[in-house]
Amino acid sequence: MSVTEQAGSTQPGEELTRLWQEYKATSDAALRDALIVQYSPLVKYVAGRVAAGLPQSVDQSDLVSYGMFGLIDAIDKFELERGFKFETYAINRIKGSILDELRSIDWVPRSVRTKVRQIEQAYAKIEAIHHRPPTDAELAEELEWTEEQLGTALLQISQVGLAALDETVGGRAGDGGESMTLGDTIPDRSAGSPMDAFEVAESRQVLGTAINTLPEREKLVLTLYYYENMTLQEIGQVLSVTESRVCQIHTKALLHLRSRIDDSSV
Repeated sequence: MSVTEQAGSTQPGEELTRLWQEYKATSDAALRDALIVQYSPLVKYVAGRVAAGLPQSVDQSDLVSYGMFGLIDAIDKFELERGFKFETYAINRIKGSILDELRSIDWVPRSVRTKVRQIEQAYAKIEAIHHRPPTDAELAEELEWTEEQLGTALLQISQVGLAALDETVGGRAGDGGESMTLGDTIPDRSAGSPMDAFEVAESRQVLGTAINTLPEREKLVLTLYYYENMTLQEIGQVLSVTESRVCQIHTKALLHLRSRIDDSSV
């Protein structure tokens, strides 16, 4: 099932195309409102995906409110003549709007941010020495933690959403000056200029190379979560491990990818 199918659709294709054409020709507020209603299920869908990695104290209805600003921005800036699918473009805008608001209220504990940096640095150091991703035991030894402490740290990081393909990485994307995210490098997305297209293609290449260095289980978790839209619980059933263990695998893999892409942008 595609993202669009999961998010829902309220108008047939031809009618929706006419609505877009009329809005872009007239900028009529009533037509824009109709488009907002049409695509509002996308906001709920994206908010639900973001909320899955956040503490329960974060209200999903707040995320929907943040995401609506992204949807409105996407409708206003979408260029119909390019022929790209609006849903793909809008999802990136909605997601960015939610994350920007979360960052602005600085909801992540400083201690968790510190652990992220420590794990990324240890990961990079061990990989530089052995030319392969480190095991949990090697990471724990480098950090002077027990493996249990490492697992707890990975769960804490996953619960506040710091390790996700939505997190900002090095580089800029788009003529609007938005920060590029790891997630932006996976699906097709419109680029405003040849330079934008080059930057996105280059990031995709870096990400693809980094993913290929991951252990098979970590690659499988990323594939099932980001391409197949499976929940962590469902992935746990596939791998015959607990949901908590999937969280740890997911977080460890993404910290590695973040480190790789950040290094490539230096």
